[in-house]
Amino acid sequence: MIEALFFYLFAGVMLASGLMVVVSRNPVYSVLFLILAFFNAAGMFVLIGAEFLAMLLVVVYVGAVAVLFLFVVMMLDINFAEMRAGFQKYLPLGLIVGGILVFELVAAMYSDAFSNASLPTASDIANTTQIGGVLYTKYAFLFQIAGLILLVAMIGAISLTMRKRAGVRRQSIAAQNSRRREDVMEIVKMPSAKAKAEARANDQLDGQENSRAHDRTATGSTSDQ
Repeated sequence: MIEALFFYLFAGVMLASGLMVVVSRNPVYSVLFLILAFFNAAGMFVLIGAEFLAMLLVVVYVGAVAVLFLFVVMMLDINFAEMRAGFQKYLPLGLIVGGILVFELVAAMYSDAFSNASLPTASDIANTTQIGGVLYTKYAFLFQIAGLILLVAMIGAISLTMRKRAGVRRQSIAAQNSRRREDVMEIVKMPSAKAKAEARANDQLDGQENSRAHDRTATGSTSDQ
């Protein structure tokens, strides 16, 4: 009874969040609703005993993909009027694709869920252990190839960003290690606070004497006239 209650709770919130992802006018709110949908999907995975998939959903999609989408959307200057115009332009195509997906889901539900096929029996071995056993035995070679492809993609991304462009300051490790102390440091004698105060007082006295001398000169010229 409690599992059914939590299932309907997670499913309802996930459906509402998915609807708000599409309906929301603000892309930031859409990403936040997407994160909420991912969390509820992870809760549904936990209910059926697939805690490994729930962890992957939270760590990979919520912790990396959705947060990346959020920062990208927040940092970009998005023209909302242009986005709405594009939405209206591709609305018929979206409705067609959505209708096809709904038809496939209904067909799959009525062909499997309501048939007389028996559900698979639960095993005493945890699903994480089962996935690890299959992944590193039967699909070990494919798993290594996938890791190699990701490594090549990462190296390619780094190589693309390491291009030399004018006006961009780059770090040179060799130049930093070969520099001398005389090249980067200069010893300058700075006057103390007391010396600065004395110099300021002398400047004020000199200014007052100059003004007095100017007044005397002006007075003498006036008397001669």
